[in-house]
Amino acid sequence: MGASYTRAVLTRIEPVFPVLGPGEIRRRLALRPAVETLLTADDIEKQREAAANPSLTQAAVLLLVVNRPGGAVVVFTQRTADLADHAGQISFPGGRAQADEEPARTALREAQEEVGIDPDAIEVLGELPDYHTSTGYRVRPVVGWAEPPVAYSPDPREVADVFEVPLAFLLDEANHRHESAYYRGRLRKYWAMPWRGRFIWGATAGMLVTFQRIVGQR
Repeated sequence: MGASYTRAVLTRIEPVFPVLGPGEIRRRLALRPAVETLLTADDIEKQREAAANPSLTQAAVLLLVVNRPGGAVVVFTQRTADLADHAGQISFPGGRAQADEEPARTALREAQEEVGIDPDAIEVLGELPDYHTSTGYRVRPVVGWAEPPVAYSPDPREVADVFEVPLAFLLDEANHRHESAYYRGRLRKYWAMPWRGRFIWGATAGMLVTFQRIVGQR
């Protein structure tokens, strides 16, 4: 009797994420653990070092999830090349807080000014822990939800482009790259999430990693 063999065909199984509606995202944000449990040792050291800056400027950004028919997406901006801070980089809509302004108000106001999103069309779901940048900002990420229709009208002085990235892509840890480069004579590590020719990195990618660790766990 001849031997018989079965050939195993290996295929990459794409991760399946639960459908995260606004209620579930709000619940997971409310139950978030201490930030130290969400970060790597390198992330914690970098955040503590940045937070030690005595003159941090308070700011807020809007991590906006839009419920598109083909799947939820997150909104990003490409900053213009001639800005004083973070020129040409990819970021969330947002900016400096005004005196005695709550983070949600700052994020919604800046999103309206930068990309023309009506604050009344956004449901605020919660907030992520502060993210301290090496450029002197204490940033509070505010998570929002919007139902279509959602249209953008970017301010050409600040925003070169507005684009959307599927939420499922951002929640997939396989798309989170931990890279390193020398900055001011020191080897620095940073998160990056390349997507279709766009390079999401630095503070924006770091906030996304925290977001994934809070709401993206299955």
